Amino acid sequence: MARVSPAALMALALLAAPARGEEPPACKLCLAAQPDADDIPLRIEVEGGIEFSRMALTGKGDGSALLDPQSGAKRVDQGLVDLGGYAVTGRARVTGAPSRAVRIVLPPSVTMRTPDGGTAELTDLATDLPAMPMLDAGGGLDFAFGGRLRVSGASAGTLRGRIAISVEYD
Repeated sequence: MARVSPAALMALALLAAPARGEEPPACKLCLAAQPDADDIPLRIEVEGGIEFSRMALTGKGDGSALLDPQSGAKRVDQGLVDLGGYAVTGRARVTGAPSRAVRIVLPPSVTMRTPDGGTAELTDLATDLPAMPMLDAGGGLDFAFGGRLRVSGASAGTLRGRIAISVEYD
């Protein structure tokens, strides 16, 4: 068994210690276990679409209805009458790197179509998110979305369309 003098141990300790004001080197094993936040892809899953329920035009003109993502309330404007039923905002969930800021982008409008070829426009799409949304500590973010449905006398029936929602790290 070799003996090491206390002075030699002190010299080794000084060589291993970082200089004053320097950060100690990070544990490479610890860093390897943590994925880089940019390596965690963002995913979005639409859990439920927008449902305006039942409405009817009051004449041959145009009308619109607004589905507010904050309150979930439906408001019909002139030209439409609410026939009842339960209106529902769309729901979506984003997953990605915990505690990262994200940007959710909704299209300016979406053309909705009936099975027989009629069309209507979904415009003014909005979410209930704050101005700077962030994923939570678990890497998730749930939000509601709504918009304004603009219909004309030529549209009748069940309207369907795809809302292309995109998400990216901010």
